Amino acid sequence: VQLQASGGGLVQAGGSLRLSCAASGRTFSSYAMGWFRQAPGKEREFVAAINWSGSNTYYADSVKGRFTISRDNAKNTVYLQMNSLKPEDTAVYYCAATTSADYYITRRSFYDYWGQGTLVTVSS
Repeated sequence: VQLQASGGGLVQAGGSLRLSCAASGRTFSSYAMGWFRQAPGKEREFVAAINWSGSNTYYADSVKGRFTISRDNAKNTVYLQMNSLKPEDTAVYYCAATTSADYYITRRSFYDYWGQGTLVTVSS
């Protein structure tokens, strides 16, 4: 599966952005999807994940209550709604796909396919 992330940009602290990740292929609904981010000089970290049906979602503690992951299997797209953005949310955001079970979908190493990343910059 090929993934194309979009929606990044420059926003002031407290603002909102919605990221989208469009997937190619007819088996999108077979994959759990995740969002990860990487700030300059830091490791890529887990942000949020959603299982294949959308019935289960998972969040990093740092974004819980501010970010919402969702998916539309008819459109082969996963979204990340980001509210109350903070300067520390500044990073390149990547979407990823995995066939792993829910237990593993918060772990970067279990993802098989990655998008190219979209830059989110939050100014103070």
